[in-house]
Amino acid sequence: MNETAGTEELEALRDAVRQVCTRYGHDYYLETSASAGNARELWSDLGALGALGVAIPEEHGGGGQGMEALAVVAEEVAACGVPLMLIALSPAVCATMLRDHGSVEQQAAWLPGLADGSKVLAFAITEPDAGSNAHNISTRASFEDGEWVLRGQKYYVSHVDNADAMVVIAQAEGGPDQLAPGPKAFLVPVDAPGLSRSEIEVEIVSPERQYSLFFDDVRVPAEAVVGGEKGLGVLFSGLNPERILSAALLNGIARYALDKAVAYARERVVWDQPIGAHQAIAHPLAHAATRLAAARLLTLEAARATDRGETGGVAAAMAKLEASETASYALDAAIQTHGGNGMAREYGLATLSGLVRLFKIAPVSSEMLLNHIAHKALGLPRSYR
Repeated sequence: MNETAGTEELEALRDAVRQVCTRYGHDYYLETSASAGNARELWSDLGALGALGVAIPEEHGGGGQGMEALAVVAEEVAACGVPLMLIALSPAVCATMLRDHGSVEQQAAWLPGLADGSKVLAFAITEPDAGSNAHNISTRASFEDGEWVLRGQKYYVSHVDNADAMVVIAQAEGGPDQLAPGPKAFLVPVDAPGLSRSEIEVEIVSPERQYSLFFDDVRVPAEAVVGGEKGLGVLFSGLNPERILSAALLNGIARYALDKAVAYARERVVWDQPIGAHQAIAHPLAHAATRLAAARLLTLEAARATDRGETGGVAAAMAKLEASETASYALDAAIQTHGGNGMAREYGLATLSGLVRLFKIAPVSSEMLLNHIAHKALGLPRSYR
């Protein structure tokens, strides 16, 4: 369990992140996306600030503050117009898996670098034929001649070109520890022989690209498995942080859109008064502000539940669901407030449309979140296996 950071400490963190990210802003986000960059300059500055390691234990170079603090970082980064999805993956999903289940050697090798931003991990679980059913993945790891050999395919894996290695989920059994059959987590270098990748062209403005991966007898050491027999427990330990950080990013995007819309509604004058005086403009923005307040509270509760050592699955699901709906609503209201200018690249709103839409699908779809909430919170029969 992590220590809970105090309010003053979190506000100081928020201010520090804002100061760094304001130097970059949405123009930087667009430029690095257009040039096939990866926003590593911003990432390095956040690492130097200590912002990336706030949920990593102090003995491994982090701040030991927990998921609430990391959610503050993610929200503030997005509110400055640079919503890096990487924050929900490398310092959240992967670092949490290693923190909770990694060996002493794995923690020493990876956590300090993840904390200061000098190392990046990707997360590879999705497959073309498995969808949301993690139990049905077909990528396999066989133990041969003292090594694990991976064979199979992964789909929609983010920022592989910007990572040092990946946490890959594959079916495995046996090995030195005689693991029972089932999904296991493996640390795999991105430059491992036999591993190839192909970029997936997506309609999203982002410096983080998506890839298909092909594992053709990719060999990793026996000690590359993370968490050993825990298998699905390792995987599930990273899912709630991913949902919480996704919600925080979406809350930041909603803040960014709402701030721009409110400023425009105050300044834009038509028929001798600011357009914000008209209810057709004001009411959608008021609704967006109200929904954003609710989404932020849900995200806060989910983060605090995680930091208390609770499962917090329902809270994380509700937070991600509401945040994705709110960001979509707020961005649409902001674009409508701007009229034709809302579609102009220079106003920095429509450029986020693809990303916001993606979050209704990934890292878990809204439909699967509703399934989880219906089953776990309402006690309704489970609709999926």
